[in-house]
Amino acid sequence: MPVNQKRDYYEVLGVSREATQDELKKAYRRLAHQFHPDKQSGDKDAEERFKEIGEAYEVLSNPEKRGSYDRYGPGGPRGGLEGFGGMEGFGSVFDDLFEGFFGGGGRGRRRAAAYRGADLRYNLEIAFAEAVEGGQRDIVIPRLETCAPCKGTGAKPGTHPTTCRACRGSGQVRYSQGFLTISQPCGRCGGEGRVLESPCATCRGQGQVRAERTISVKIPAGVETGTRLKLSGEGESGIRGGPPGDLYVVLTVQEHPLFARQADDLLCEIPISFVQAALGAELEIPTLTGRAKVKIPPGTQSGTEFRLRGKGVPNVRGYGRGDLVARVLVEVPTRLTGKQREILEEYGRLENGEGHPLASRFWEKVKGLFG
Repeated sequence: MPVNQKRDYYEVLGVSREATQDELKKAYRRLAHQFHPDKQSGDKDAEERFKEIGEAYEVLSNPEKRGSYDRYGPGGPRGGLEGFGGMEGFGSVFDDLFEGFFGGGGRGRRRAAAYRGADLRYNLEIAFAEAVEGGQRDIVIPRLETCAPCKGTGAKPGTHPTTCRACRGSGQVRYSQGFLTISQPCGRCGGEGRVLESPCATCRGQGQVRAERTISVKIPAGVETGTRLKLSGEGESGIRGGPPGDLYVVLTVQEHPLFARQADDLLCEIPISFVQAALGAELEIPTLTGRAKVKIPPGTQSGTEFRLRGKGVPNVRGYGRGDLVARVLVEVPTRLTGKQREILEEYGRLENGEGHPLASRFWEKVKGLFG
């Protein structure tokens, strides 16, 4: 193995990536007992293996560290401290040294601290009208919740976790290596500092159970695809009385058959005939709330836009409402009757080049370039 390259922590403990905390604990206890320095006196490989096992369990038994490890591996995320659990990684190194020289137990006792629950994400697709006007939707969220019978302790109702006799509640055991005293998570309690003599039958000692919860989500008017709604405290329950995580609902808005959204404005393309563009017309165009009249002046060109103030989408922060932009597209007929062709041919003979400024300027430029 190359220098400084760590083995996969799941491989070190011999468990799958889906292993539960109980399975991790059992694997750690078995391996720590097998490779404990007291049983492998003088075996340097066994001592290294014992340290590697403790390091793997320290990360995987901590929900936050395990989540970061699963996402980024042992190196942590680039450019941040998330994968290292903030400064806790540095603290644990110094804790080991202080425990060796002064018999401190700070690190072990921190392992029994409360942990915040995991944040959750829910992808929700909504109709275009819901995004514009707002609304309310009920969603069903599968999540880990605090076990009701044991109130999250993991102990059978009526009982309590007991202090581990092997580590006396510190969660750590120490052994000497040269002039240093090294600490590792206790093999009997898995570093918890306490032992469940009678685990809760409902959660099997985990303190959490998987459940489905129906949650009502308020959708503000003016949201769009990618909008993220935060529901505080609706994530997974905390561990050992820690606060729950948050739920993030990420919205995807269905497309509308007539309107396209541009920020808070709506764009609607309106086809008109050649005659309507040339002679002018009055049209009734669709809006979100019904129809509105628009006057098409004579000589309107394809692509001309007409703006209807306040007929767009409400601003999600309450800053007014956008506009409806009606863009006219002049449609050339694809089929002509004999009479229509005859009239158009007569029109062509009567044309004198006037009334087509775009065409006149274009051909003047061509003449200037090529003579």
